[in-house]
Amino acid sequence: MKDRKVNTQLNDLRYLDWTKTRRSSGTAGSFLKASETRKGVHWYYKLSDYDAWHGIVGHECINEIIADRLLTLLKIPHLSYQLLHAKVIIDEQEYITWLCRSENFKKAGDSKIALDAYYQMEKVQGENPLEFCIRQGWAEYIYQMLIIDFLILNRDRHGANMEVLRNRSQKTVRLAPLFDHGLSLYFSAHEEKQLAGADPLSDNRIQCFVGSHSAADNLRLIPEEYRRISGCLTKESRVYLFDGLEGALPGPWRDAIWEMIWKRWEYYEDFRNS
Repeated sequence: MKDRKVNTQLNDLRYLDWTKTRRSSGTAGSFLKASETRKGVHWYYKLSDYDAWHGIVGHECINEIIADRLLTLLKIPHLSYQLLHAKVIIDEQEYITWLCRSENFKKAGDSKIALDAYYQMEKVQGENPLEFCIRQGWAEYIYQMLIIDFLILNRDRHGANMEVLRNRSQKTVRLAPLFDHGLSLYFSAHEEKQLAGADPLSDNRIQCFVGSHSAADNLRLIPEEYRRISGCLTKESRVYLFDGLEGALPGPWRDAIWEMIWKRWEYYEDFRNS
């Protein structure tokens, strides 16, 4: 399977104006975002972690591509990303880096609101976020999300990383495609030595608006009839997941990330067949 998600040509994006978004986990650093409209299409750009002293660090943008491809293999609807090699200017300093780009997923007439805000507006007394989503008819979406978030150990599924799209003219309310998977896998390992002894089945504390702080416990929230998904993962999937990423992500990270995904997939298969 081939795709065009990785553009290794050096793109000149020095004209983009970047704004800082503090990391929702509360730790140091910022994610920088930009947007532009080109030929009638509105594009959003996102960098990996940035601080004024170290510059652009980490590989969250590359994680987005890996997660995008994994979701494609598993046949779970999601927002599509591209990885670009580019020149950018931040605080008057030029950098050559990798960044990801996505197309605006809103349709004409759509307005969006964070799921946590929508829940506060529309919930009934005593209803938790998971029960609320099920009542809205979003059970399959939520359960597929819990599966992928376990497989990549997504730490950051807070209530604003899920969005509700409302279209008053069409009288529809739906959830936006799954997006924002950067804080996953070994996102905090900026040096190879940080990969030593890493546990691919670690159950580090996570944020999950509709579940608990444990990705493994969140799997157990899934009823038996929702545990099987259309797609699957094989050992041959590694080639597709990392295609074109050799220049963006060193070999030790690719090896560690693949081990993590594969071990967690084996765990998930045992779980769904139990």
